[in-house]
Amino acid sequence: MSIDHVDVLIVGAGLSGIGAACQLKQHHPQRSVALLESRSASGGTWDLFRYPGIRSDSDMFTLGYHWRPWRNDRALADGPSILGYVRDVAREYGVDELIRYDRRVVGASWDSATARWTVEVEHGDQREQLTTNFLWGCSGYYDYEQGYAPDFPGTERFTGQIVHPQHWPEDLDYTGKRVVVIGSGATAVTVVPAMTDRAAHVTMLQRSPTYVVSVPAIDPLARLLRRVPERIAYPIVRWKGILVALTSYQLSRWRPNLLRGLIRRETRKLLPETVDVDIHFKPTYDPWDQRLCLVPDGDLFNALSAGTASIVTDTIDTFTETGIRLTSGAELEADLVITATGLNLKAFGGIDFTVDGAAVKIPETMAYKALMLSGVPNFAFTIGYTNASWTLKADLVGEYVCRLLSHLDEHGHRSAVPVPDEDIVEAPFMDFSSGYVQRSLDELPKQGDREPWKLRQQYLYDRRKIRRGEIDDGVLRFA
Repeated sequence: MSIDHVDVLIVGAGLSGIGAACQLKQHHPQRSVALLESRSASGGTWDLFRYPGIRSDSDMFTLGYHWRPWRNDRALADGPSILGYVRDVAREYGVDELIRYDRRVVGASWDSATARWTVEVEHGDQREQLTTNFLWGCSGYYDYEQGYAPDFPGTERFTGQIVHPQHWPEDLDYTGKRVVVIGSGATAVTVVPAMTDRAAHVTMLQRSPTYVVSVPAIDPLARLLRRVPERIAYPIVRWKGILVALTSYQLSRWRPNLLRGLIRRETRKLLPETVDVDIHFKPTYDPWDQRLCLVPDGDLFNALSAGTASIVTDTIDTFTETGIRLTSGAELEADLVITATGLNLKAFGGIDFTVDGAAVKIPETMAYKALMLSGVPNFAFTIGYTNASWTLKADLVGEYVCRLLSHLDEHGHRSAVPVPDEDIVEAPFMDFSSGYVQRSLDELPKQGDREPWKLRQQYLYDRRKIRRGEIDDGVLRFA
């Protein structure tokens, strides 16, 4: 069994992990860093998902790193372009040379006597061990091995093909086929218009509606500022995106009915007369109780208007030999069914943690600033916002970890661990009604009823507290 040591070990070589390593290279060039990636390629989500039309559901001027501009005026970029951006950044900062592929972290044990983590890694049929002073989880919170698929009755009778977007076959040919896409979230609204180019017809079958908002594919402000130096233009376009998202979210909290009305009015303008906005695009929840679905240049609405796609709001009674029978009694004929029914969450990649020989039970921990865990020393994790671009939070986490490491150096400390007061009141980690969150809340850490244990989901607040707040705040314990 091979054993080696690095100062900082990052789990995951996707958008978060590569960004984390780049920030370490900038601010702590003296430290040794390695990234462990369970797959054989970097890029995370943007390499894994291969379904038609795969793209960002946040604008790229905020999904891109703040310290490395997104050099394209396309706001909602396609997956290959995002993957290219992430890998370009890795090469530019020399991070691509630090990635160790096909290595799945299965366990991590902290020893206070040595102030080190011992990390157990699967590499093919072999086991490896690494030790590290600081462990950083950047694997996101999705289960990349298995998507969420409800147990629909009658699927064994269906003579067509059933595909989950997370496991899209490379050789899938849907030319001339009748396609039903089950779902109403970001994946469904992406797949439906993307498949109309070759499918005979695409039907979007949803149990309940989602807020769908059309945005320009090409950012008009970015286009206007093309001739302005990048160092000036990029922050302007980026802050425009941040403020638009923040305003939308705050309006949804303060005046939900107003925002609901604005979205309905714009949606109605884009729909054909044959599609009832109040049946198919009127959710039962308020905007931003779940993420808004953004569609570039109204491509979903365009497909509905062209008749190449249709939308049905109903529940499934059973699959039949030739399609799906609905609770209403109607039947949808299909050759191919896409189950865009969501993802499963997996906290910290499913790693088994122990601290001084005691197993860490993740649901019994509390998240400090939504980036460290109570009772778990020298461990940080990156989880982005649910109401804004993931990378806005990822960048802040990177800055915080770099500041924390500097603080340890300056004061001669070897470890830091957050410890909550006994009177902190626990609450679920996320106040978010999306199914993928609700299904997994029992497996996630808790948040508290006050700072720094309360999850804000507010970028401007976090900029102040995470970027500029004192490291030694009376909550972190140093040794």
